[in-house]
Amino acid sequence: MTNKSQQVEFGWFIPTTGDGKYIGVKPERESTAEYMIQVAKTAEEAGFTFALIPTGGSCIDSWVVGSAIAAHTRKLKPLVAFRPGLIAPVLAARMAASLDYISGGRALVNVVTGGSPQDLIATGDPLAHDHDARYERTREFLHIVKEVWTQSKKSSDSFLASNSTYGGAERVQFQGKYFQLEDGASLPAPIQNPHPPLYFGGSSAAGKRTAVETADVFLMWAEPIDWIREQIAELEQLRAELKREKGIDRTLRYGLRAQVLVRETEEEAWREAWDIISKVERKAIDNSNQRFATTDATNQKRQNELRELSRDHDFLLAPNLWAGLSTVRGGGSMLLVGTPEQVSDRILEYVDLGISSFILSGYPNLEEAQTTGELLLPLVKQKLAERAQENTELTIESA
Repeated sequence: MTNKSQQVEFGWFIPTTGDGKYIGVKPERESTAEYMIQVAKTAEEAGFTFALIPTGGSCIDSWVVGSAIAAHTRKLKPLVAFRPGLIAPVLAARMAASLDYISGGRALVNVVTGGSPQDLIATGDPLAHDHDARYERTREFLHIVKEVWTQSKKSSDSFLASNSTYGGAERVQFQGKYFQLEDGASLPAPIQNPHPPLYFGGSSAAGKRTAVETADVFLMWAEPIDWIREQIAELEQLRAELKREKGIDRTLRYGLRAQVLVRETEEEAWREAWDIISKVERKAIDNSNQRFATTDATNQKRQNELRELSRDHDFLLAPNLWAGLSTVRGGGSMLLVGTPEQVSDRILEYVDLGISSFILSGYPNLEEAQTTGELLLPLVKQKLAERAQENTELTIESA
C-alpha cells in the first residue's frame, strides 16, 4: 500500500537549452540568465513550489542556474542534479548543503545516475557502458553524502566563526568498491532536517532497488495509469523486502514528470498540441529515433514502447495522454492535454495511485507556467482540498 499521508506538491521546469513554442527545431529563445529567472519567477507566482533544472547534454549547469534562481525568488525551491561518478561525494554534499544554506533551506537534489550514452562518454564517466554498476556506485555515493551531512549537523552552529576547519564535525570513514574516504568532513550543515530531499529516477530493477534504499521521492515519467500502478507496486514490494531482510522501513514518496497543455476548450488544446510538432522535419525524427535506439535507460525504452503502441492511434495513449512529442523529444515527453476539468481529473487519478509530487512543463515554459497556474492549479488544489476534508491525511503544499 502506498504512503498517502503527505503533501501534494507541484513543480515547474527551467529550460536550460533554449525555449519556444515548437520542438524539433532551433529554439526561438535563448536560455539567458534573465530568461530563466523570469520563468522561475513566473512559476513561483503561478503557484508552483519548486523547479526542476535539467542536466546533461547541452544543458547549462544546474547548480549555477539553481543558485541564480534561489537568489531571485522567495519561496521557489531549485531541484538541482547530483551526478555520481562525475563529482566527488563530499564535494557534492558540500555544494548541496551550501545551496541549502544560502537559500534558507530551499535546496532539492535530483540524483541522476545515468543519461544518454553520448553524454556519459562526453563527461568522462568510466561506467558509461555498465548500467547496473552505475547504480551500485550511486549507493556508495549517497551513503557518503548522507554520512557527512549527518556529521556536519553535530558540528558548531557558528561554523563560520569557528576556529576549527570543520567546527568539530566527526570524520567519516568509507572503503567501498568505487569510493574510499579517510577523515571525510563537510560544512556547512544543511538547513533542512535531516537533509535536502533526494529525488530519484530509474525504472530498471537496479534503479528501483537503489531508490528504495536511498531516495525520498521516486520519479517516473508520465505513463498510462496501469503502467504507473505496476511501477509503484514493484517499489512497494521492494520496500517490503528491505524491511523483511534488513529491518529497514523507509518511507518513499512518488513523483511524476509530465508535459502539460491546458486550454479552455478541448478543440483548442488538441490543435495547439499538434502545433508543437508541426515544424519537425523528417531528418530530426530520424536522428531522434537513432538516439532513442541506442539508450540503455529503461525509462526511455518504456517511452519508446508507448510511442510505438500509440502510433496507429494518433499517439493517443489514454484519455488526455498523448505521445506525439516523443517522436522527437526524449525524456519525459508524454503530454497531458485537454481542458482544466479533464487534466485535473487525470492528475487526481495519479494522486489516487500514490503520486504526491508533480513536475510539469510546457512550450514555451514562460507562458505555459502562467497559463497552467491560472487554469489548472487552482482547480486541482480545489479538488484536493475537497478531498482533504474527507481524508485529513492528504494536504497540499502552498506556494
